[in-house]
Amino acid sequence: MSATQDESIKGNRPEDAKLPLGKSFAYGLQHVLTMYGGIIAPPLIIGNAAGLAPDEIGLLVACCLFVGGLATILQTVGIPFFGAQLPLVQGTSFASVATMVAIVNGGGGIQAVFGAVLVAALIGFLIAPFFARIIRFFPPVVTGVVITMIGISLTPVAANWAMGGDAKAEGYGSLANIGLAAGTLLVVLLLSKVGNAAISRMSILLAIVLGTVAAALLGMADFSQVGHGAIFAFPQPLAFGMPVFEIGGIISMTIVVLVILTETTADILAVGEIAGSKVDSKRIADGLRADMASSAVAPIFNTFTQSAFAQNVGLVAITGITSRFVVAAGGGILVVLGLLPILGRVVAAIPTPVLGGAGIVLFGTVAASGIRTLSKVKYDGMNLVIVAASIAFGCIPIVKPDFYAGFPTWFETIFHSGISSAAVMAVLLNLLFNELKFGNTKNASVFSAAPPRMVKTEEICGLLEGDHYVGGKLIDKEGYEIPVVTPDEFEQIQTGAIEMPVPRLAGSPEH
Repeated sequence: MSATQDESIKGNRPEDAKLPLGKSFAYGLQHVLTMYGGIIAPPLIIGNAAGLAPDEIGLLVACCLFVGGLATILQTVGIPFFGAQLPLVQGTSFASVATMVAIVNGGGGIQAVFGAVLVAALIGFLIAPFFARIIRFFPPVVTGVVITMIGISLTPVAANWAMGGDAKAEGYGSLANIGLAAGTLLVVLLLSKVGNAAISRMSILLAIVLGTVAAALLGMADFSQVGHGAIFAFPQPLAFGMPVFEIGGIISMTIVVLVILTETTADILAVGEIAGSKVDSKRIADGLRADMASSAVAPIFNTFTQSAFAQNVGLVAITGITSRFVVAAGGGILVVLGLLPILGRVVAAIPTPVLGGAGIVLFGTVAASGIRTLSKVKYDGMNLVIVAASIAFGCIPIVKPDFYAGFPTWFETIFHSGISSAAVMAVLLNLLFNELKFGNTKNASVFSAAPPRMVKTEEICGLLEGDHYVGGKLIDKEGYEIPVVTPDEFEQIQTGAIEMPVPRLAGSPEH
């Protein structure tokens, strides 16, 4: 969908445009569909890691939708000191998933996850107004490493799902499970190639639907529990009990919150640029406060850290619809969906191999986003060492999960997450090499240490005084273009097999 100028009444700012109510909800639904696959994935991952029952996972999903909707409304409509008042969709952050899984596996259960999120979000809330001053310590060389590691850290989750999700269950790792995951992955890839932008953007969600239908036809899906429970219900606060506070989990989650603040700042700046609206430090602070306030309330309603969804920033750019009220309408849709726990139970019944096939692309996309960020890094100093050491350090707990088994529990909780490990290493190395430059070895990067650019003698023996390149063409001192030929063409000209190109003045038309 896209908007034309006569569809809206422009306000003082581009984002203040108001569309008719019907169109606002239609475009808002498009935002919901774009991010739906991303917002339901975290509760599925964490719920399965915590060993929750399908109805409990369904509750997590419903709560994620409900709180994400409220957070979106707060961010877009805004109140004094809260909300950037920009078209930003909020939802459960992917950046925290691997860390939360590590906390669950550390023995604290999902209550320890809620406790870590609550404290870390409050810390993030307190530093939000000052974050613009410390964001310099999170340049692309750091954030790129962290985002890349988020995708890499979640890849084992996708592989486990593809095998069946539960290693103790019958059929785990069977060809049937892996085949269903492969079929779902194939559907994602084919839908991404159909040439229709709307279908391509929703390829993961559509593939999950088609994969689930195929699983049901093959007898690999169980929806018997969907009808058990309320159809409409308000999310019960603290449904899993009181939060548990563990120092290791809090520290590792605080690191993730710093990454979330960085990502949300980038999204605020990006959507402001797309909308052509002024974004200053006050507006960024208001947006970050809304982000962290939502994250602090989230554990009370059985969900996790909130952040802006980058894919919806891209949707704003594609459609040209910059109205924040359209996105607020999408937030309203999310709230209504969150009040329908039956919908959460349907999502929880999706076979894990289907999620595994979709997860390969979903998590790989996260890693690719980090690689794209790293492509902006200039590798002429110590940045190559920072990236290399940080990613390798972050991969240690992924390839060798028991590496930190002999360390204190709090230490293991922090560094058992590849994201936390990579983030700590990247921040410290960036401080050591890029902030404290005293003692740095000049040109220490392997790129800088590469041999200087050289030209062989035989490559210039035919050049004369005054020859020069202009616009990719070799020109002599009289202004005539010198033909550049291949070695084969040179030999053929020498033997008379082909004619010698006729010299012509540079810029003259070819004959």
